[in-house]
Amino acid sequence: MTDFRTTNRISRAAAVDSLRRGRKSGKGALALLLLSTAISGCSTLGSSGPDARAIRGADSEQVAGADIHVIDLTDEVTRSLIDHSRTPGFLEVFGDGKPVGAQIGQGDVLDVTIWEAPPAALFGMFGGEPAVVESTALETARRTDMPQQMIDSSGMLSLPFVGTIRAAGRTPRQLEAEIAARLRGIANKPQVSVGILRNATSNVTVVGKVAINGRVPLTPRGERLLDVLAVSGGVVEKLERTTIQITRGPSVVAMPVEAVIRDPRQNIRLQPDDVVTAIYQPFSFTAIGAVGTPSEIDFEATGLTLSQALGRIGGVQDNRADVKGVFLFRLEDPANLDPALVVSKSLTPEGKLPVIYRVDLSDPRSFFLAQSFDVRNRDILYVSNAPGVDIQKFVTIISQTAFSLIGISNAVTGN
Repeated sequence: MTDFRTTNRISRAAAVDSLRRGRKSGKGALALLLLSTAISGCSTLGSSGPDARAIRGADSEQVAGADIHVIDLTDEVTRSLIDHSRTPGFLEVFGDGKPVGAQIGQGDVLDVTIWEAPPAALFGMFGGEPAVVESTALETARRTDMPQQMIDSSGMLSLPFVGTIRAAGRTPRQLEAEIAARLRGIANKPQVSVGILRNATSNVTVVGKVAINGRVPLTPRGERLLDVLAVSGGVVEKLERTTIQITRGPSVVAMPVEAVIRDPRQNIRLQPDDVVTAIYQPFSFTAIGAVGTPSEIDFEATGLTLSQALGRIGGVQDNRADVKGVFLFRLEDPANLDPALVVSKSLTPEGKLPVIYRVDLSDPRSFFLAQSFDVRNRDILYVSNAPGVDIQKFVTIISQTAFSLIGISNAVTGN
């Protein structure tokens, strides 16, 4: 092919030389320069991406070993996506749960108090204080507060005159009964009280966009998700832009805070070792092509529809956009699609199907569909140029060049 830059450079030099020799030759140079500029301009017209025809022709092409699937957005497709893409919430995955029993665990610190009826000689060496207890008659009893007791790594507790007792996995009431039973015969009418001073096992970890990051202890009251968030000072960002994620073992589920508030069933009881993470505005999509504002747009946890997305980018450029060429690129979960649409299609190594959804904005019905079609995290919204845009660009280049050269020619011949 001809080197257009070389042709353009030679033609311009020849034109300038002709202009210097006279008006007649100037007209020829002007024509030559216009021709070379036109040829050069044809090879350098810019574009923001492929046209609609090229994208529609990508159906069954491959990327990352997976087949690209182009789907026209229709009412049936939209309803299928809504039906198949509903994500389960906290209640559906974890259940409501039961209040955590006051079970003792490894690392817990216990407060143990022992009462003895007179003469209360067994624990007198620990500096017990007199206390009044009620029985058939008022008797002066002696109370002994044992030093704080930490359950060791094997779950055992050791007390004077009692010996070693397994404490982990038992409730304070069960531990009280066994300690009292072991003291009978060596202490006079022993009474025992056991309390959990510091809980090292039944805790929930709260991190992210909350006022106080840390561990929140669970009690037999049965703390729920919103209770724990309140203890942590609440979320520090706007509720509508915050997502709550619960991690329990291998399961991870996320929901908008507003969705939990609107549906009290999702305000589940938390369990020991749950991790609650508050995430601010975790979602975004990218808009490119003939749109009002090409950019990456963050959106709130409550979700965003296609109609809202088009509004946030200032709509499409009516002087450039192909209203029949609005496309949304997504790595789709095959489970969200009608099985008939994905049969025999190759998937990416991550098990996703590259899907391009095509929206025809020349059809009034598409605006209703856009109100139900959800944009998802990392989607790409692309609006192609109209077919006549390249011709318009070419004519504009020719017109601008012609007016410039006519001005130069008039200036040269007028001297």
